[in-house]
Amino acid sequence: MKYILVLGDGMADWPLEALGGKTPLQAAYKPTLDMLSKKSTMGMVKTVPQGMPAGSDVANLSVFGFDPKRYYTGRSPLEAISMGLNLSQEDTALRCNLVTLSAEEDYGQKTMVDYSAGEITTEESTQLMEAIAQGLNREGISFHPGISYRHCLIWHNGPLDIQLTPPHDISGKTIGPFLPKGPGAELALKLMELSCNILKEHPINQKRIAKGLNPATSIWLWGQGKKPSVPLFAEKYGLVGSVISAVDLIKGIGIVSGMRSVDVEGATGNIHTNFKGKAEAALEELRNGRDFVYIHIEAPDECGHQGLLNEKVRSIELIDSLVIDTLIKGLEGLDDYRLMVLPDHPTPIAIKTHCADPVPFMIYDSRQKDIVDDKAVYSEAYAQSTGLHISQGHTLMDLLLER
Repeated sequence: MKYILVLGDGMADWPLEALGGKTPLQAAYKPTLDMLSKKSTMGMVKTVPQGMPAGSDVANLSVFGFDPKRYYTGRSPLEAISMGLNLSQEDTALRCNLVTLSAEEDYGQKTMVDYSAGEITTEESTQLMEAIAQGLNREGISFHPGISYRHCLIWHNGPLDIQLTPPHDISGKTIGPFLPKGPGAELALKLMELSCNILKEHPINQKRIAKGLNPATSIWLWGQGKKPSVPLFAEKYGLVGSVISAVDLIKGIGIVSGMRSVDVEGATGNIHTNFKGKAEAALEELRNGRDFVYIHIEAPDECGHQGLLNEKVRSIELIDSLVIDTLIKGLEGLDDYRLMVLPDHPTPIAIKTHCADPVPFMIYDSRQKDIVDDKAVYSEAYAQSTGLHISQGHTLMDLLLER
């Protein structure tokens, strides 16, 4: 038996007037998912425990089968592990976004124009982060380039209880009320302010401005945490697994739990990602003896954060046609398999950020030949109507693996 999990990050949403009261999942043309749903187990799952932040870190830990209340130590350490950074027990890792802020002189009066600096390329951002490291590294502080706008700060003996806000939560807002607070806030804010001077005249930004692209005008720190310790997936479930993602966070969860992280050429973490390449890489992993593959697709989440309704619907359609359809065709003739599809959390267009609402899951078993419900479609409303509700997200893996 083979197991495949396809996670459409932020794919769930709320009904929208612009879609005639439908959600993007309901509005999207997704014939393969809807066909499979008629033979599948469907329901809703609560991936974010009560009182915990509605982030991809918490939610994906749940989906991987790890109780966030027990194992969550912060987002950035997982990203740091994926980047190959060695963390000591005394190190605090922080996510360092490259962002676009408005041009007011007073830092606190600036507005969060773009939390991703126009989805800056990795080639460009690496050069910018090298300049940041050269200008801001000091004893106990080191900056490290990652992918696109997502980078890392390692702060030796850095505070865990510093109050920091994810930049995608304050798009279009004045940043003053969301600047660092609490222990370590003075240094964090100083680093953010100093970064503006380094980035302002950098040739990369000048070229981006000339092209009409958003420049990276500041760093933004958030997502602090310590080195995590989670069980090995193979020991917990008896399966050898691989993870496929363009996002360091998801790679990090896979790596720390003993999975192989597979890089796919053209995987970007946005709607221009190599959808089909991810599915083909998963098939190759299964053919080469892996028991389980976790495929993560960031595109719907990015579209949700940016309020791009048509693109979010399109990203779901691309997941259906280029990922799910490719998997189903490629799995013909192989072992029996079980396929689970779900989001980690909703990223509603209306609020452009995450929420902790339950999300719809679908589990298809290739041994199931008969139609369970010919009216079934993969959507929030249908999954809710089944009456199957998983209240502890980390137990959903047991349902997929028939434990």
